[in-house]
Amino acid sequence: MAGLVGKFVGKTPAPRKGMASPRLSENDFKARYKQQFVDPAFEPLAQSIEQIASIAWQAYADSRKSPITRKAGPEFSDPDYDLSVDWIAAHESVRQAQRRHEDLAVPPRLLIINGSSRSEHTCPGEMSKSFRLAEIARETIDKETKLAVEILDLSRLASEYGRNIHPCKACFSTAAPLCHWPCSCYPNHSLGQVQDWMNEIYPMWVAAHGIMIITPVNWYQVSSPVKLMMDRLVCADGGNPDPSLTQGKDAAKAKEVELAGWDYPRHLAGRLFSVIVHGDVEGAENVRHSIADWLRFMKLSPAGPSAELDRYIGYWKPYATSHDELDADETIQEEVRNAARSLAEAVVERRAGRFRQIGIGLEDPREK
Repeated sequence: MAGLVGKFVGKTPAPRKGMASPRLSENDFKARYKQQFVDPAFEPLAQSIEQIASIAWQAYADSRKSPITRKAGPEFSDPDYDLSVDWIAAHESVRQAQRRHEDLAVPPRLLIINGSSRSEHTCPGEMSKSFRLAEIARETIDKETKLAVEILDLSRLASEYGRNIHPCKACFSTAAPLCHWPCSCYPNHSLGQVQDWMNEIYPMWVAAHGIMIITPVNWYQVSSPVKLMMDRLVCADGGNPDPSLTQGKDAAKAKEVELAGWDYPRHLAGRLFSVIVHGDVEGAENVRHSIADWLRFMKLSPAGPSAELDRYIGYWKPYATSHDELDADETIQEEVRNAARSLAEAVVERRAGRFRQIGIGLEDPREK
C-alpha cells in the first residue's frame, strides 16, 4: 500500500458519476411494494396495506436506510457519528466470536458449509448430495474428535422464509475503507433490503478455527449461495472496522483515507480450510481451484492435501439416480471423512503450536 501511495500525486480523484437513476415514482414503488400481498387472503386489509405502503414510500423517498441509530462512542474515530444499531449489533457479534476464537479454554470449532441450494423442503423435492457429504463430515468429527462443529446450511436461502444474502454492492472497488467490516450496506430499510443472513454468518466464520466448504458445480461455477457468501465476505479481507472513519458511505472521504495509507486488515487470517467440490459432467477441478485460491488470498491456510477434493459422482449418469450413485461410491465417502479428519488434525496441531503456517507473518508488498 505504501508503494501505491508514494506514487500518487495530486488531489484525491472525485467519484465517477453518470449512471441512469433507479429511482421509482410513487405509483411504481407502491405497485412493487404491494406485490407481496397478492394472496386474496389480504383483500380485507387493503386499506391498511395502502397505509403501510404510504409509510414505506416515505421512507424510500427520504432514503431512510438506517432509521435507528446511536452515537458511535469513544472506540470509534468519530465518537459523535450516528451509527446504525443494526451494524453495532453485528459488530459486537463479530467481536464476541473473535474472543471465542482466541479463548484457549474453549474447544476448537469447525464450520462445515453445505453450499447446495437443493432441498427436499422446496421445489426440487429432494435433499442434495452436498448435504449428505456435509453430514458425513460432521458425523466423523463428532465421533472421532472433541472439536465443536457448526453447520451452515446454505440451502435455507431457497427454502426458509426470510433468509437472504443480498448481493455485494462492490464498495471495495471505490476505495477499500468504504467496505466496512462487518458489511454496513445491509439492512437498507428504505429499499426493503432486510433479513440479510450475513450478520449471522460473519460470526460463524470468525469463531471457527477450521472451515470446510462442500459445494456442487453449477454451470462450471460454484453454486449461487456460495458465490453470494463469497462476495459478501470481501469485507473480511481489508474491510474497514470503523464506519465513522469514512462518515458512513462517503465515497470521496473513503478515497482520501485509502490514498493516505490503508493497512488492509486480514480479519480471517490464520484459519485453516478444506474444500470439497463434486460434479457430474465438468468443472469440478476448476471450481475447487477457485475456492481454494480465494481462501488463500484471504490468508487462510489449507489443512493438507487430503483436505482438498474434487470428484465426479455419477459421471454422465442420469440425475434421477445420482443419490444411488453416491450410495455406491464408498470411496468418495471415505475421502470426505479423510478431509474432515485432516482439517480436525490440522486445527488441533495449530492450537498446540505445532502446525507452522509458513510466511503467515510476512508483510505483503502488493496489497490492493
